[in-house]
Amino acid sequence: MPESRPRIIPEATVARLAVYLRVLAGLADGGRSHVSSGELASAAGVNPAGLRKDLSYLGPCGVRGVGYSVAGLRDRLTEALGGERSRACVLVGIGRLGSALADYSGFASRGFQFVGLLDTDPATVGHQVGGLTVRPVAELEGLVAETQATIGVITTPADVAQTVCDRLVAAGVRSILNFAPVALSVPAGVDVRKVDLSVELQVLAFLDQQRDGAPPVLAPVRATAQGGVR
Repeated sequence: MPESRPRIIPEATVARLAVYLRVLAGLADGGRSHVSSGELASAAGVNPAGLRKDLSYLGPCGVRGVGYSVAGLRDRLTEALGGERSRACVLVGIGRLGSALADYSGFASRGFQFVGLLDTDPATVGHQVGGLTVRPVAELEGLVAETQATIGVITTPADVAQTVCDRLVAAGVRSILNFAPVALSVPAGVDVRKVDLSVELQVLAFLDQQRDGAPPVLAPVRATAQGGVR
C-alpha cells in the first residue's frame, strides 16, 4: 500500500489559516469553547464555503451542529503553520518601524522571538529595544550563527535592503520578511514576503473611492508620433 503524503497547502490558503489562528486566539482569550463556521468566517473576512475549503487541508475539524472546538482548531492550525516551536528572528534596521516591531510583545505568543537587532547608526547601537541591545550591522553574520536565527526581518531604507538581504542569505537565513520599499532578489530555496504599507493604503483608498461611487482616476492615454500610445 503506497505511503500517504501530506497535502500541499497553497500559499494563499496558508495566509488565511494564519488569520483564522489569530481570530481563534482572540476567541480563546474571551473564554469561548466553540465557534461556528459562519462566525469564524465572518470574523476572518471570508465566506463560510471558503473557510471550510481552507480547513479541509487539515483533515476533519468540526462537528455538524456543534461547530469547531476553539482550542482544538487552534492547536491544529498552530501545528500546521509550524508555530509549535519558537522561531528565532533577527531584525535589521532599528528606525521607527523596526523599533515598533522589536518592541511588540505579540509575536512571542505566535511562536516568533527576536533574538537580535542590528543597525548602522552609532546613536542607535547599544540602546535597548524590546529587551535586546541593538548591535552594529557589522556583526550580522556572527549574530545569525550565534542565535541560529532562521528568519530575517528587513526594515532598512531601500538602497541598502538588497545588501542586507544578500548578507542574511549568505549567513544561512532562508526566510525573509521585507518591509523596505524595494523588490529583493534571492536565490532558489529562499522565501521572501514583502510588506509594502503604502501599497496597502493605496488599495484601501481605491476601495473607499469605489464604495463612494466615484470612478477611478486614470492617467490620460497619449498618442505617440509613431501612432502608438504611451
